[in-house]
Amino acid sequence: MVGWLLVLQGSSQTLGGNAAFNFLNNAVGARIAALGGLNISGINKDVSLAFQNPALLRSVHHGQISSTFNSWVAGISNYSLVAASQIPSIGCITGIGVNYYNYGTLAQTDASGNILGQFRPMDYVVQGMISKQYKERFTGGITLKYIQSNYGMFRSSGIAVDVGVVYRDSAAGWQASVLVKNMGTQLSAYLPGAAKEEIPFDLQVGISKKLENAPFQFSLTARQLHRFNTLYNDTSFRAAEGEINYTDVSTLQKFLSHLTLGVQVYPHEKLELMAGYSFRRRAELNVFNQVAGLNGFTFGTALLLKKMHIQYATGLYQRNMFHQITINVNWLGQL
Repeated sequence: MVGWLLVLQGSSQTLGGNAAFNFLNNAVGARIAALGGLNISGINKDVSLAFQNPALLRSVHHGQISSTFNSWVAGISNYSLVAASQIPSIGCITGIGVNYYNYGTLAQTDASGNILGQFRPMDYVVQGMISKQYKERFTGGITLKYIQSNYGMFRSSGIAVDVGVVYRDSAAGWQASVLVKNMGTQLSAYLPGAAKEEIPFDLQVGISKKLENAPFQFSLTARQLHRFNTLYNDTSFRAAEGEINYTDVSTLQKFLSHLTLGVQVYPHEKLELMAGYSFRRRAELNVFNQVAGLNGFTFGTALLLKKMHIQYATGLYQRNMFHQITINVNWLGQL
């Protein structure tokens, strides 16, 4: 894989943080948030997984609705809704999803710091998903997204497409997926007449294994496979004396920054425990001369009732924690 990434490094589209609509990279749903913030191959009945990968939509999700509330740091709140329905006449299952970020009320100032008023910045994406099973083990899916950012006088919109393929071996408990995310463009730039920015394109691969004789499921997901160095490089921050120079990180660190690990434990049929680790998040959150602590680790749990699944996820961003709650129900009956 290292050799492949080195070949693809020259075709990179954007550097970390330099694309518009970067909120698209955040996890939707507490289960994915608890598994390190990234999972495209999980074996689960949770319809919110399809927001990340349309190929995970299956007939078991018919009639299911998933709603999420996420309390981020600095008073930022995030809400999402995902629902799915089967269309037997064409052998497909479809889904719709909305993900909304509210950044609160901020003061609007001029270049001199004079307060001119207030504004409420926000981001959101509305998307439609469709998937179809091919033969016994393959499922393909497509997502079409409309994206909107409103930051006071600065506004932008865009469209994007995700394409995913899942291979499933139910007997052996394996599931693998390839996903191409955010192929699209800005429809309008943040300022009239300004050049359009790129959006956060991503090529991902994931694999999950559910053990047959033990209550464990393990997942490994790789992201940003179209370029080798994914670590964020802020040149002004890097110039500060004594700070980390991300151009000097090792080849191993650059390779590991692509990977996210996840584990799910089922101690009881109604209880699920989850944990994840993102190498990239830990590398980017670690600050020079400070204890790294649990940066990069995430945790969660789920209560699996007959008519409702309640999930909770948390994790550390240096000294701050996020709290994400997802509730899944099925309007047609039991989950």
